[in-house]
Amino acid sequence: MTVVEAVQRKVLRVLVATQVLGSAGTTIGLAVSTLVAASLAGSDAIGGLAQTSAVLGAALFALPVARLAGRRGRRPALVLGYGAGAVGAAVAACAVVLGAWPLLLAALVLFGAASSANLASRYAGTDLAHPHRRARSLALVVWAATIGAVAGPNLADPAGRAATGAGLPVGAGPYLLSAALFAATALVVLRFLRPDPLVVARSAAPTPPPERRGVGAARGSVALWRSLSPTAKLALGGVALSHTAMVGLMSMTPVHMDHAGSSLRVVGVVISLHVAAMYAASPLFGWMADRVGRVPVLAVGAALVVAASAIVSMAPAHDTPQLAVGLVLLSFGWSAGVVSGSALLTESVAPADRTAAQGLSDLCMNAGGAIGGVAAGIVVTVWSYGALGLVLGVTALPLLAACLHSSLQRVR
Repeated sequence: MTVVEAVQRKVLRVLVATQVLGSAGTTIGLAVSTLVAASLAGSDAIGGLAQTSAVLGAALFALPVARLAGRRGRRPALVLGYGAGAVGAAVAACAVVLGAWPLLLAALVLFGAASSANLASRYAGTDLAHPHRRARSLALVVWAATIGAVAGPNLADPAGRAATGAGLPVGAGPYLLSAALFAATALVVLRFLRPDPLVVARSAAPTPPPERRGVGAARGSVALWRSLSPTAKLALGGVALSHTAMVGLMSMTPVHMDHAGSSLRVVGVVISLHVAAMYAASPLFGWMADRVGRVPVLAVGAALVVAASAIVSMAPAHDTPQLAVGLVLLSFGWSAGVVSGSALLTESVAPADRTAAQGLSDLCMNAGGAIGGVAAGIVVTVWSYGALGLVLGVTALPLLAACLHSSLQRVR
C-alpha cells in the first residue's frame, strides 16, 4: 500500500464519522424547525420559511466553504461550516427560549452552513482517490449520511424531553443537541483530518503555471460557469436538477397524503423509505459510475427521475404503495445523479478551478432545492400534485437527452 492510499483510507474513515454526526445534527434540527417556527409565530407560513432559511444558509455558505478549501485545504473549510452550524443551532435554541421567531429564522441560515459542510465532504473523499475509484469513494461518504439521516429525527423527542427536564422549552432541546453534534463534528475534523487530503493531492500534482495558480478561488461564479466545458456543465446541471426534482416532490407528498386522510405514521414510513433510499443506494451507483462511466449513470438518474415523476403523478392520494414506489425511485434517481454528476464535475475541470466548481455545484444544488420547494407548492396550489409530477418529469427529459447525446458522441 502506498502512502497516498494509506492517507486516503484514513480520510474516508474520518469523513464517514463526520457524515454520521453532521447528518444527524442536521436532521434533528430540520425535523422540528417547521413546527417550532409555526408555534412561535402562530403562522403556518412562517413555519414554511424555517426550512427555506436553512436551505438558503446552505446555499450562501457553499462558495465561502469552497473558496476557503481552495486557499487553505479541506480541514479549515469543513471546520468553518460545522462551526457556523453549531453557532446557528445554539442561537436557534436561544430564540426558542426567548420566543423570537425572527431570530430563529436568522439562526437557521447559520444552521444551514453545516449542511453545506456535509455536501462539501463528499468532494473531500475524491481528493486522493484513484480515478477508477473516485465515484465509489464519493459514494461511500454520501452513504454514511444514511445513519445520521435515519437516526436524527428519532433523537428529537428525547432531546425535547431532556430540555423540559432542565426547565427549558421543549423546542430548545433538539437545537441544543444539534449544536453539540456540529461542534463534535468540527472537533473530529480539526483533530483527525490530518494530513489534509486536498493539500496532499496538490503537493503530489505537477505545479501549475503561475498564471493558473489560485484562478478558481478568485474567479467569479459567472466567469467560472462560462469557462466550464460542456461535460462539466452537464455534470453541474445534472446534480442541480436531480436535487430540485427530489425536493419538489418530497416536500409536497406529505401534504398530498394528508389530504387523503393518511396518518402521520404512514406518512412518516413513506418519507423514511425515501430518505433511506437516497443515501443507501449511493455505493451501487458509485460502483456503476466507475465501471460503466459517469455520463451513462447520470442518464440512468435522469431516467429514474422521469419514471418516478410519472408514477407519483398517476397515484391517487390514498395509494400509499404506489407513492412509496415512486419516491424510492426518485431517491435512486437523486443518488445516481448526485454521485455520478459530482464525480464527473470533479474530473472535468482543471485542478486550479476544482474547488470553485464544486462550490458552484453546491450553490446551484441548494438554490435549486429552495426554488423546487417553493415552485412545487405553487404548482400544487394552482393545479394539482399530479401536475407537479408531470412538470418535474418533463423538466428531467432534456437532461436525459443531453446525457444520451453525450454518450453517443463518446462512442463515435
